This record gives sequence, C-alpha cells and structure tokens, in this order.
Amino acid sequence: MEITKHNFNDELENIMSAIENCDYLAIDGEFTGLDSGDGGHAAQFDTPAERYNKLRYGATDFLLIQFGMCTFTAVEREHKYIARPYNFYIFPRPFNKFAPDRRFLCQSSSIDFLIAQGFDFNKLFKEGISYLTPEQETKLKAELDRKHDEINKLSSPDSNNCNGSSVQNVPVPEDQKSFLNNICDKIAKYLEGQDAQPLIIPPCNAFQRKLIYQTVIEKFPHVHLETKTGEKRERYMSVSKTKNADDRLKKEQEKQALEKMELDLEVGFSKVIRAITKSGKLVVGHNMFLDVVHIINQFHSSLPEELEGFKLLVKTVLPRLVDTKLMASTPPIQEHIKYSSLDDLRQTLRGSPFTPAEVVTADGFNLYDDGGGSSHEAGYDAFVTGTCFATMLNFLGRAQNSFNHFTLPCSSLVEPFINKLFLMRIADIPYLNLNGPDLEGSRDHVFHVTFPKEWKQSDLHSLFQPYGNIQISWLTDTTCYVALFKKEVAKIALKSLSQTSGPCHVVSYAFHHRNKNLRWSAATPMPSPTVSIVKRKLVTTTTDSEAPPHKVKRHSFPTECPPIPEEDEITDHVSSSLNEGSKSSSGDGKKTEVGKDKMFEESEVW
Repeated sequence: MEITKHNFNDELENIMSAIENCDYLAIDGEFTGLDSGDGGHAAQFDTPAERYNKLRYGATDFLLIQFGMCTFTAVEREHKYIARPYNFYIFPRPFNKFAPDRRFLCQSSSIDFLIAQGFDFNKLFKEGISYLTPEQETKLKAELDRKHDEINKLSSPDSNNCNGSSVQNVPVPEDQKSFLNNICDKIAKYLEGQDAQPLIIPPCNAFQRKLIYQTVIEKFPHVHLETKTGEKRERYMSVSKTKNADDRLKKEQEKQALEKMELDLEVGFSKVIRAITKSGKLVVGHNMFLDVVHIINQFHSSLPEELEGFKLLVKTVLPRLVDTKLMASTPPIQEHIKYSSLDDLRQTLRGSPFTPAEVVTADGFNLYDDGGGSSHEAGYDAFVTGTCFATMLNFLGRAQNSFNHFTLPCSSLVEPFINKLFLMRIADIPYLNLNGPDLEGSRDHVFHVTFPKEWKQSDLHSLFQPYGNIQISWLTDTTCYVALFKKEVAKIALKSLSQTSGPCHVVSYAFHHRNKNLRWSAATPMPSPTVSIVKRKLVTTTTDSEAPPHKVKRHSFPTECPPIPEEDEITDHVSSSLNEGSKSSSGDGKKTEVGKDKMFEESEVW
C-alpha cells in the first residue's frame, strides 16, 4: 500500500494495528545518497568502530526518502503468513518558521539509479510525509505554548495594567500611525456592515502585524484576529466578528486547539517508528546497518560519537533486529548461497534445498502479488526481505527436525542472529554486535603501507612478491593495507621489510592501530619507486582511516573498494580481490552556514 501525506492520517490507525498484531516486520530504505566521502571509504580492514564512524560522517547528510515496512502475521495451523506491505514517501516540510528546515545532500549516482528504477520524485516532493524527532517536537510544543500564553495575555482585559506582570505594548512610531489609522478605519466599517466573512488585511511585515494586533485588541475588544499564511508563503491577518468577549475567547481557544492538533500531525512518520519501538516486535532487514543509522538519525536523535553509545541507542529504538544478509552468510545456510544480494537471495531461496515460505498479502495489499513490484522500491524490498527471512527460518527448523515445516519467529533458532548487523566486506568481523563486545579478527598477516603518490598497484606487488599473493585495501593515494594470503610468512615479511631502506614504510596492522595518532611523513621528497624503505620522522596527526569529516581529504580509489555499501551489492558477483583499479584524489570541501542579522525576533503571535 502506498502511503503519502494525503492518506497517512487516514491509514495511521490501521498501520498501528498492523504493527501491534504482527509476529515480525521487515523494513527497507531508499536514500538521496550513500556516501558523501566525508568519513572515508569503507575498507576491508575497518574495525566496527571505524565502520560506524564512516557511516556517521559519510551518510547522515543524506535523507531517507522512502521507507518500506511489511508486517507478517503467522497463521500457524495453515503454515503461512499474511503480509501487509507499506511504501511510505517521506520528505521534511517545515510547517511554520520555527520548524526545522532541513538541508541535505544528493548524490548524483544515487538519484540517477533511483530514476532508472522508476522512483517518482514529483510524488516525493509534493506528497512526502513530514516528521519530527522527539526533541524537535518538544521544542515546537514549548514555542507554541509560549505563543498561546502571549496571545492570552494580550487579549486579557488587564493586559495594560501596570503591575509588572502584563504584556507591554510596543511604542507606535510616527511613520506607522497613518498605516494603523487606515487599518482601524477598515475594521470599523467592517463591524458596521452585514458581511459575515472575515476581513482580510493585506500582507505586511512582522513589525506592522505586531502593531496591528496590540492596537486592534485594545480598540475593538469584540473581534478575533488571526495571522495566516497564503499559498505563496506570504503572511497576512484575518479579522472576524464575535458576539462578545466570551465568543472571542471561544474562537481563540478553538484556534489554539487546532494549532496543537496541526503540530501533532506534523510529527508524521515518526509515529510509525515510535509504534515499532513501543511494540518491541522483531524487525528484519537486509544488510541493514545503513538503514538503522538513518532511522535513528532522522526520526529519533543525533547519532552518538562513540560506537557503544550508538549500540545503546539502537536497542532503545529498535530493541530486536535480525539481518537476513548475516543469516544468508552463516552456516548451514551459507553453504547453499552463492550470492547474497537481496534479489539473488530471493531467487536462490526459490530452489532446492529451500522451500519458499507461503506468504499471502492481506486484502487491499495486492500490489506485490504474483511478483509485482520492483527492486529498490522500499515497500517491495521489505516484502521480499521478510519473505526470505521466513524461508531461511523454516530451513533452519527442518535442519533441526525434518518434520518441522513451519518455524515461528519466536523460535530459539532466531536468537543467534538477534541484534547482529552484517558488516560488508569485513571477512574476519562479519557483524556488529549490538548486545556486547565485537569480535576481534586476527590481522597478524596484514600490514599498513605508506608509499609515494607515484606508485601503482604493480609496485606494491613487487614489494611483496617474495611472500606470495597479496590483497590490497586502499586507504588514500599514499596508504593502504596489504594482506598476505600465506599467513605463515607474515613474521618473516615484516622483519625483512622493516629493515630495508627505500621510499615506502611498512608496519604491522597492530602497530598502526596502536599508534593511530601518529603517521609517517617523508623528511625529503620521495625518489622513484623501489623495493625499499626510507627513514622518516613522526608527526602528530589523525590516522588516515579516522580523520574527522572537516579535515578529511576525499579520494577516489579502486572500483572494488567502493563507497560505503548499502543497496547495490553487485560486488557479490566479483572477485573478493581489491587489487584492481586506479587511484586519484580530489580536494576536500567544507560546509558553511550563512547567518542573517535580525533586527528583532518575530513572534508567531503576529
């Protein structure tokens, strides 16, 4: 079911019910980009903390613009699930001047990719659902309460008392008196006439609206004033008649109640995330680390700097997660999975030794019946993800007991996968463990190499040629990690390379991480590439893999060490070698905010 701002509120109760009554739900997201380059590219030998920071720096300037959610409700006696897939268009739209006016990045390749998949950007910008984080909602409620309090004080009979507790009027400048007299004359004629429609005062500036408000309330106690916003975002005032002071008070109370309701509506899509949190239901995703990062950052709160803080926050918002890519990459399922991108997984799970789970869509949710729907539409991908989960879970159940043809998501077979998020391209640390310490892979066979900018891949192969085949993971245009396939010769290689003089420097992976606040810098310009090492001096700085975003130098590296991965898992089909491609670099960029000097703070009251 497609959900936009036009039907969101009408369907919200049904959405809440679907979440509350399901056995599990699957999610997926589509974004305006995947990697800004600010955090550095994902590398094969990242630690979980490094990968998190790269996502935090490199991805959170983009927007999650389409959210797919599919609830799955088990019908145990029939060995099937009833699915309710939803496809939400999401776009932050400020509803007043105090609401967040979100700035975000777009990555041209990502936009082009979505267009190729048939993504409707007109629908996104015209009909996308707004949202607010809890902090934003709290601030807007406080501002609305302040506004209402000011209005109520201005409207009260003793608003001009001199006891110090009343609202003080702004002195009327000489050049505004004629303007105010003209407005008052129009209102007086309006009150004498029979017209029941409100009188519209043409748009004027904020200071003039303030003067109008305080003057009219004092001169005409039986009128109701309201500031409105036109189609072109111009602000004007509406004057309506009231029978008496009580009638005017009633109108003001109705207006304030409406504004509170409008604010509640602006919480928008965040209500869905809050409902998922409240339900505590199992949430399934495919390669979902990036999805989780965006959900937290966009709909809950800013991301913590430290990984441990992120883990705690995720378990607060999404307490039970399962990543189907991790399931597909773990024995005994892994033995039957050649490629684990979502579409490949869907096709593989249709054949032997798997038996596809029986999933039927509920009435009114038949968009994806008979294979309808397209990859990279978030609702469809969520539907596919949840179906793959059910199929793999049934497979695990049959592996344990051949007579078990239907395994519920509450089974203990799910527990080994709970709160473990798949880490792309990190072979020795396959997942991020939200429930505790992360795995520590053995990287004694991995070296950090600093080399001249002129060096090519062949120079690195020449350097390590005596020790067999290598795997290269590029970091910058002068640094990389090199892993030996023959792990047993690692000590010999390190001893030999560390005692040679020349234009490059080789240290162990462990040494590099222990000294990540130091880097090697050449004392003199580097000569032509050779197979030796030159002496260097230590310079305090940040490591190339953990440089903060405002200082990091952006690079373009070999195609098999791409930006932070999410949806496009085509790398499943290529060799795991990172040894191909070319190197280049580009200048870094800085984001700045341009502020405006304001002569006074404009109140929403006027």
